[in-house]
Amino acid sequence: MSRTTDPLAVGRVVGDVVDTFIPSVKMNVIYHSNKQVANGHELMPAVIIAKPRVDIGGEDMRSAYTLIMTDPDAPSPSDPCLREHLHWMVTDIPGTTDASFGKEIVSYETPKPVVGIHRYVFILFKQRGRQTVRPPASRDHFNTRQFSAENGLGLPVAAVYFNAQRETAARRR
Repeated sequence: MSRTTDPLAVGRVVGDVVDTFIPSVKMNVIYHSNKQVANGHELMPAVIIAKPRVDIGGEDMRSAYTLIMTDPDAPSPSDPCLREHLHWMVTDIPGTTDASFGKEIVSYETPKPVVGIHRYVFILFKQRGRQTVRPPASRDHFNTRQFSAENGLGLPVAAVYFNAQRETAARRR
């Protein structure tokens, strides 16, 4: 039996949110102008209040991408009955640019974990063409796999996640 070292599999992003995929596009997620998201690293709630800058690689500007940010641990990791909670969605992002060049169809909702350590996942899909992705009906009970199938997005081309938990008075010191 081989042990996987893929951080997305170890963090159960592959499995809970997406199926196994081969990353093919570079994506950098940066909060607060200098806090880069790295798989499994923790970011403090104060850092993630404002939406991040998300730089997208790709071949050229003619390619369009959809960015999804979800919390598969809502409302709590031990009882994720609202899995997944959609925090942000941007479509029609031109390749080689950043998310600000796309169309925000679900506005950024600041993560506010109340109980336990939550995973916040950024998933990038390559679109078949522009204006081919429709907004979801709800933020709660969002399903990345189902959404991808309904919009013809296929498997992701990139993903990264971070952990966050409620900031207590003791942790702020």
